[in-house]
Amino acid sequence: MKASAVNPLVLLGFVIISSILLLALLAPIISPYDPDAIDVKAILLSPSTQHLMGTDGLGRDVFSRMLYGARISLMVGFVAVGISTVIGIVLGALAGFYRGWVDTIVMRVVDIMLSIPTFFLILAVIAFLTPSIWNIMIVIGLTSWMGVTRLVRAEFLSLRNREFVLAAQTLGAKDNRLIFTHLLPNSLTPIIVSSILGIASAVLIESGLSFLGLGVQAPQASWGNILTDGKEYIQFAWWLSLFPGLAILITVLGYNLLGDGLRDAYNPKSGQH
Repeated sequence: MKASAVNPLVLLGFVIISSILLLALLAPIISPYDPDAIDVKAILLSPSTQHLMGTDGLGRDVFSRMLYGARISLMVGFVAVGISTVIGIVLGALAGFYRGWVDTIVMRVVDIMLSIPTFFLILAVIAFLTPSIWNIMIVIGLTSWMGVTRLVRAEFLSLRNREFVLAAQTLGAKDNRLIFTHLLPNSLTPIIVSSILGIASAVLIESGLSFLGLGVQAPQASWGNILTDGKEYIQFAWWLSLFPGLAILITVLGYNLLGDGLRDAYNPKSGQH
């Protein structure tokens, strides 16, 4: 078979995400200023060669804060999705493999969780906790596993009666071997796609919480709290709202393009209408 051409959506999404990851990793090297350094002589300066994205109401360099904010936003995405993916895989595998009462209990819990708007559930939980980056990651992860659970369950139900699984079972393979050697590896593609799309959602949620003052707390920089600072000066300091808004938009777009492109590449029929 001839190698298929690279999906342009995957390529574009990969370039966007790789660029943002590289900037975040190199933030200590390429950041021209300390992101938390206050300079009363440089308050609300517009973008220039000295301050590429201007300064905020405390004279802090916005470009430097954007670089460090990328680290926070991406870390929240990866850790939160890691938590939700692990929970989703475990519960989905149990429900899809054992079926019966296990499946019934797991899916009823999923239905209950899905009946509650995720963002408001997170707001309710965060209201009782000390706002911190770790609490944000854990709460987002613990309230975002339902989609992965349903996806893994559906894959296991689809594969459960395939010939290779039945053959392994006939040869005496134990349940854990069937799950981890035969079923889970064949379910990884949709799980990976779901995780990539989940990172985009986690970045949005973290930005929203930080914008509301319930996420990452000052002086630590995140795109959400930079936006919060910008709303006070939006009439004459447009850069404080424009640049973090664009960063969130481009990041979420990159993950969505990458996820959708991979889904279409592995399942061409999903892109047909």
